[in-house]
Amino acid sequence: MSESFSNGCEQEALKFASHLSPTKIGMLAPSPIVTRRTRTDSTSALALKNPQISGKVKYFCKSKGHGFITPDNGDPDTFVHISDIEGEFVPLPGDQVHYRLCPIPPKLEKFQAVHVEIVNLTPQVHLKWDSPENN
Repeated sequence: MSESFSNGCEQEALKFASHLSPTKIGMLAPSPIVTRRTRTDSTSALALKNPQISGKVKYFCKSKGHGFITPDNGDPDTFVHISDIEGEFVPLPGDQVHYRLCPIPPKLEKFQAVHVEIVNLTPQVHLKWDSPENN
């Protein structure tokens, strides 16, 4: 019984990795990007203890799923993942946002923006998340 289960898992993994070269199959590593779904409860609790920060969206790409925010206090740009943006609109450069900093494991030395809320939209037309991309 366990043999058929392991064969099924192996087949699924091979199907998933079929686009990779044969030498890369079996070398898949977990993504280093921490998303809302993969963040631990303890890391989320640390983020909620941090103060809310204001900044402006420097860059955001819906198809890539990430972007950067420039804090108003002059600190270095902060990474933001698509899963951490709240609200119905896709952010555009220049949008004013409020967010909290969340430490990134394993060393907790770097931070990413979480609980990102757009508080002031730029005058440009903003797309909703379910809108098709214009590429």
